[in-house]
Amino acid sequence: MCGIAGIINLDGRGSNESSIRKITRAMEHRGPDAEGFFEEEGIAFGHLRLSIIDLSTAANQPFPDNSGRFVMVFNGEIYNYAEVKRLIPEYLFHTTSDTEVLIAAYAKWGKDCVKYLRGMFAFAIWDKEQKELFIARDRMGVKPLYYYKDDKRLIFASEVRGILATGIVERKLSHKALVDYFSYQSVSYPYSPVEGILQLEAGAWMTMKAGRLQKGVYWDVSDRAIDFDFSDQALIQRRIRDLMLQSIERRLVSDVPVGAFLSGGIDSSAVVGLMAEAGSSRPNTFNISFEEKEYDESAYANIIARKFNTNHTKILLKPSVFLDELQNALNSMDTPSGDGINTYVVSKAIRNKGMTVALSGAGGDELFAGYPFFDQYIRLQNKKGLWNISPGLRKLLAGLLSAGNREGKTGKISQLLQLPSIGIEQAYPVFRQILSPSLLQHLTSLADPGLAGTAVGDALAMRTDRLVSLPLLSQVSIAEYLGYTQHTLLKDTDQMSMAVSLEVREPFFDQDLVEFVLAIPDRWKKPVYPKSLLVESLKPLLPDEIVHRKKQGFLFPWNSWLKNELKPFADQHIKNMAQRPFVRGKNLIDYWDRFQRGDRNVRWPELWLFIVLEYWMEKNGVM
Repeated sequence: MCGIAGIINLDGRGSNESSIRKITRAMEHRGPDAEGFFEEEGIAFGHLRLSIIDLSTAANQPFPDNSGRFVMVFNGEIYNYAEVKRLIPEYLFHTTSDTEVLIAAYAKWGKDCVKYLRGMFAFAIWDKEQKELFIARDRMGVKPLYYYKDDKRLIFASEVRGILATGIVERKLSHKALVDYFSYQSVSYPYSPVEGILQLEAGAWMTMKAGRLQKGVYWDVSDRAIDFDFSDQALIQRRIRDLMLQSIERRLVSDVPVGAFLSGGIDSSAVVGLMAEAGSSRPNTFNISFEEKEYDESAYANIIARKFNTNHTKILLKPSVFLDELQNALNSMDTPSGDGINTYVVSKAIRNKGMTVALSGAGGDELFAGYPFFDQYIRLQNKKGLWNISPGLRKLLAGLLSAGNREGKTGKISQLLQLPSIGIEQAYPVFRQILSPSLLQHLTSLADPGLAGTAVGDALAMRTDRLVSLPLLSQVSIAEYLGYTQHTLLKDTDQMSMAVSLEVREPFFDQDLVEFVLAIPDRWKKPVYPKSLLVESLKPLLPDEIVHRKKQGFLFPWNSWLKNELKPFADQHIKNMAQRPFVRGKNLIDYWDRFQRGDRNVRWPELWLFIVLEYWMEKNGVM
């Protein structure tokens, strides 16, 4: 796990030494173990290393292949590197690192090397002979890659703030990105919060040669075809178990100890149980516990720790620590997010216990239909006859049901009724939005913030033909991957964990597991109880106390904090944000005042997005 950076001058001339060092200094938290540079005429690479596999200095980067033709910077892990290595017997390896396997794979297969890789990664390879740059990103979008191109150069880095540190890019806010941010609490592909800085999408590659930029997609989550007998439930369950175990085994590959987040829920408990089965030593598990019973899940974590004989550490925190760490967490945001504070606090607590790698249960809800939206979407499809009614009549019905309230649950029902259809590409953006289009128009002057204008809506719309051929629950999973998962969950996990130099691995985001589960018909996946397909596939791994417990999670009293402990901080940032040219300042202040007076139609997450964005803009000097 690392940070990578590069600058290539389009005319092939000049030095980039000063600029590349500015980038790495801005991202030094990503790799405290080593720093390295490569430079030749017109191009420079920078690398920051968090040592996980092959701890020797021989595996430091930038890394050359043994012919000297290629040089690479790489962020992430190739979990199946031992398998790939066996496919390249002609290559003389000098290290035991996945880094060398990756560059050897490129030397043999070129850009097709990505087809062989199972892991999380973003990497760049310079071909000295062809003067060509190749960049690729992992399938699920676990590891980030941002880039900026003008008529003189291409700059890329693991973080936006690295590119900004060069001083080359104007610190100008992207209004197009803001529509997504306010709608879905994060910025989606291909944008970033800064005008001109873009994200390379998941499962994509990019080349630069002779000043020409080319891009392509080598994997898409919606385009799957699995040859399997899906009529046999027992066979399906055995395959899920095998793929889950394989995913865990892959993510235990490390030359440093591997820990696991253990909340005591189904997903983290499944990960820990399979770790105990797959590993040769006792798993290291960590639970964040609280004195307050409404937050504490430690009793369930203790059940799992005892069952699988883990080296268990209970870390006692007060909810107020989330307030104490708030500024540190906000400072760690490379891009603004309405989520992620919890991830920062938990990651820091585990890193302080000496761990550098931890497995997470993130992704289980998305893959095995654990969120309420899965069931809501099925129920919505059962009422699709309503969309045969004329648009005018549906608009009238929407107005009657919402009683003039354009926000909250009734507001979303009103929006749904006015959609041209209730396909996933139409419905998902409504279900997941934080600020509705009408509220966004009321609080900002952003142009035409309709759902069709968001990157999430566009990403789904371009895949409509493939989505309609998939099971309904899989359509929701794919929408989650293309929306909240990639742009909020995975992005926050990366930026918040790497801020404290902790590598987090997510077994539920394994490519082979994801492809298989997405192909399973709804009749096997529709839960008898939450995530029953996963639980039944792993039986008797998880005890009933875990399977049938009430779901908790980090539901802290932000609503109260913003009216009390955080009020001075929030009030100042709301007032500062009200001065921004794209904000309708009076309306925002009025909305904030309504929240302070206890108006239940005003939700704290809506205001929190403005507070976080203002803090991020001030810290990064973005206007």
